[in-house]
Amino acid sequence: MDEVDFLVIGSGSGLDVANAAANRGQSVAVVEKGPLGGTCLNRGCIPSKRLLYHADVFETIERADAFHIDAGVTDVDFSAIVREVNEEVAADAESIRRGLRSSPDHALYEGEGRFVDERTVEIASGPDEGETVYAETVLVAAGTRPSIPDIDGIDDAEYLTSTEALQLETPPDHLVIVGGGYIAAELGHFFGTFGSDVTIIGRRPNLLPDADAEVAEAFTERYADRFTVHTGHAATSVSAAGGTITVEARPYEYDDGGDVLDADAVTVTGDELLIAAGRRPNTDLLDPEAAGIETDDRGFVETDEYLRTTAEGVWALGDIVGEYLLKHSANHEAGAVARNLFGDELQPVDYTAMPFAVFASPEVAGVGATEGELRAAGREYATRTYRYDETARGDAMRADGFLKAIIDLDGEILGCHILGPEASNLIQEVVVAMTAGSGTVRDIRESVHIHPALSEVVQRAFSGQFTRGDGGHSH
Repeated sequence: MDEVDFLVIGSGSGLDVANAAANRGQSVAVVEKGPLGGTCLNRGCIPSKRLLYHADVFETIERADAFHIDAGVTDVDFSAIVREVNEEVAADAESIRRGLRSSPDHALYEGEGRFVDERTVEIASGPDEGETVYAETVLVAAGTRPSIPDIDGIDDAEYLTSTEALQLETPPDHLVIVGGGYIAAELGHFFGTFGSDVTIIGRRPNLLPDADAEVAEAFTERYADRFTVHTGHAATSVSAAGGTITVEARPYEYDDGGDVLDADAVTVTGDELLIAAGRRPNTDLLDPEAAGIETDDRGFVETDEYLRTTAEGVWALGDIVGEYLLKHSANHEAGAVARNLFGDELQPVDYTAMPFAVFASPEVAGVGATEGELRAAGREYATRTYRYDETARGDAMRADGFLKAIIDLDGEILGCHILGPEASNLIQEVVVAMTAGSGTVRDIRESVHIHPALSEVVQRAFSGQFTRGDGGHSH
């Protein structure tokens, strides 16, 4: 059995902590069963956003006529787009692998690791099968994988998850997507832009159900104009015959009231089925019980505010802890773990202003509380919604979108939610104000904004009259 100072399971954001340990002279082991770099690099945000940018370019050309520019797309080499992106991703992963293999400070164990004792990991399968490693400190950063819902016939049907969809070199004629979250939204946009008919089946009343309700409703309306959208429905059965996939879906019954939504059952057919129904933690592959690591009822690793698990000397971060399944959250948690491991005193991880973005069309981003959450909590708040086309830049772009600012009655920023071009960039100003500034509307109102930049959407949204949640007025 090998012994090291620090061991990390997973080669995504956990590598940041491993490198910090190595820089302090510790011996480091990295256990990874798949391509190096983790989900984001290989099966998530990097390939998807690279692919999606091609769709954005296509859309820009298609909209040129609105600006009196005669332009059009005469040909798309779709397979070349997908191959190039995946080759770039594979090259990046291999570069990380070579770096670890050649490093005198890191030992790479390739294969599926599982706990066999306290802080002891065995490689159960893969190139280094049979190797066992013990470490003084262990970091669990093994991520998640696509969740497959319990649908009749799903085991006998061929379907795609996001992993396979990102490698598909021919757009389907008709893509059926089960799921209404950000993966469904982004991949629906990608394949729909390049010619696929798209049908989306989502259980919740709107797509992007975790977004603010006003944003989610507007987004769903936009997608209903582009695609066939069946919200409020759950897929119940799947069958395949003659190259055709058939999905049966019924109205979804909600737990809170037990009421069935007023909608008819639907039958959808297509030539490809994408399951985009969330993700599940990889803890079931790790045998965490053998190391004394407790998980919650969904399988996510239990941690305290410092990201320590219930086992002595074992920490966890990233998707597998189930806080925010976002790469930038995992990076943020990696910084917190490194500070807590190597700093003078423990500091809790701060999720105060954790933003998200959906790189669809339209783009969506948000940070902080939604109006629904505040209403449910009985909080006093005020909102202001401001449209893109009320600014000079937004009008020039013919941008159809809006920003919704939410504050408390003393002017503290509680949340911000955006639908429209560059939403992922515009939200960052609000994140900085909530994190590094006073956290009030004054941070944004009193900052000079370039005119006529799109950032004026943010400035003006936070500078006008707010409407109280109960219909009164404040600020």
